[in-house]
Amino acid sequence: MCRSIHQLHNFEPPATPDEIHAAALQYVRKIAGSTRPSQANQAAFDQAVAAVQAATAELLAALVTTAPPRDREVEAAKARARAERRYAS
Repeated sequence: MCRSIHQLHNFEPPATPDEIHAAALQYVRKIAGSTRPSQANQAAFDQAVAAVQAATAELLAALVTTAPPRDREVEAAKARARAERRYAS
């Protein structure tokens, strides 16, 4: 999975439409193999982003869990700590 795509399920507050769009955009960029499509492919690229965004929003709305929601700040701190360990020389 692309490292820029982050887990969006089970957070308080829930994922925003902007976060869902960013994840969809990263996914389509990864699949397409480019960050910016040509003018000839722009419509197909935009349509794919919209479809992935809609599917992601639908999935997040349908998922159920008994686990307590995670805190974004706590998870971000954990990720920073992992990065520090990973990149420490």
